[in-house]
Amino acid sequence: MTDMPPFHLAFPVDDLAAARTFYGGLLGCPEGRSSGEWIDFDLFGHQIVAHLDPKHAGLARTNAVDGDAVPVFHFGVVLDFAAFDALAARLRAGGADFIIEPRTRFAGQPGEQRTMFVRDPAGNALEFKAFASRDRIFATD
Repeated sequence: MTDMPPFHLAFPVDDLAAARTFYGGLLGCPEGRSSGEWIDFDLFGHQIVAHLDPKHAGLARTNAVDGDAVPVFHFGVVLDFAAFDALAARLRAGGADFIIEPRTRFAGQPGEQRTMFVRDPAGNALEFKAFASRDRIFATD
């Protein structure tokens, strides 16, 4: 999993200024190109684009995962433990809207991971997770 190409994800927001504050300010994502309709952000080396959709409802259905109600639609990044802990601290200090507080999921199982879910101002769910080793991301045994 070395030299992985960056992904691109476009998603709806109902307020570009609020998106800029959340993604650029709270998450610390550098801003790229923008217009009056969209903003590019660098999310840990990946290109995400907030597209203005004033009618975006932002409400997501959930599925049960290891005792949590996980939003069906969500996106995020797999980090190492140090980056995960630093981001969790920054999100807590910044008053982020946690859907699921930082915790360990699947303890003692092949997919054991740290995870947390936050909601952006438009209601989009983001998950950040960390594994003890990157070779455990897709582990089944």
